[in-house]
Amino acid sequence: MEHEILALESFLPYRLNRLADAVSREFSRIYRDRYGLTRPEWRLLATLGQYGTMTATAVGAHSAMHKTKVSRAVAALEKRRWLTRSADAADRRIEHLTLTKAGEKIYHEMVPLAKTFELQLSRAMSAARFAEFDYGLEQLENLVLGDRRKKT
Repeated sequence: MEHEILALESFLPYRLNRLADAVSREFSRIYRDRYGLTRPEWRLLATLGQYGTMTATAVGAHSAMHKTKVSRAVAALEKRRWLTRSADAADRRIEHLTLTKAGEKIYHEMVPLAKTFELQLSRAMSAARFAEFDYGLEQLENLVLGDRRKKT
């Protein structure tokens, strides 16, 4: 009996994962070299910079990070005085995370670096092809993530 072979190198989920990891590692060099940030710390900084005050649970859901990674990133950014925690008035178990002025400054320094990095990636293909690629990514996100994407 013959068995079908899966060519991993052309298997879309494998390719997407490998590419996402490589792109993430490449971008991490920018914020690691400049600010000494880890990936979870960058994701936390970027999420709070974009959305403002959030709970750790909301950050984890939005950025697809495990609560342990979020907790470590919170502690690291708090130690740098880039974020503050404040207890919820109604439920003391809930903490609200907010970037400090120093954290906002770093975030706003990082935005053009991130946009430049994204532009460099997009230049790997024509503008029309990149628009098609972006559309395809959105369709895959809608298919796989569905409503979860809209809630975060």
